[in-house]
Amino acid sequence: MNTSSTSALAAALRRAGARARGAADDERGQVTVFVVVIATAVLMFGGLVLDGGLALSAKSRALGQAQEAARAGAQALDLTAYRADGRVRLVPDQARQLAFDYLNAAGASGTVAVDDTTVTVTVTATESTQLLRLVGVDTIQVSSTGSAQPARGIAASAP
Repeated sequence: MNTSSTSALAAALRRAGARARGAADDERGQVTVFVVVIATAVLMFGGLVLDGGLALSAKSRALGQAQEAARAGAQALDLTAYRADGRVRLVPDQARQLAFDYLNAAGASGTVAVDDTTVTVTVTATESTQLLRLVGVDTIQVSSTGSAQPARGIAASAP
């Protein structure tokens, strides 16, 4: 090998090395962006799991409160009508008041609708988020509805 071919080979290797270093310099920071994106996605997924569980728990609690308040209201029987002709119906104002009394005692808020035979209660609750607040979701609102009707007692006498 002569010196001119050796120096040409050396120059070519230096240029290839410079190109390789330049390519590596262009990729700096790409791992950081990837890690930030993945970490944000994992945090949001964790937020959905944790805060979704809290929302389901709040919905279940609201359902229980709505059903219990409706049952409390369904105890307001119109005894005069029942004794007169056996009709089972409610005293609407009293049923509404009993349902609201239960809601107040339970620390819940909601609406109550009463007709002659049914009490319907809708409870609305707001649950604060734990992780999703980091992405701007501070609360989750849930609501549940429960209904109750008065039932007749035992129809036949005991033996």
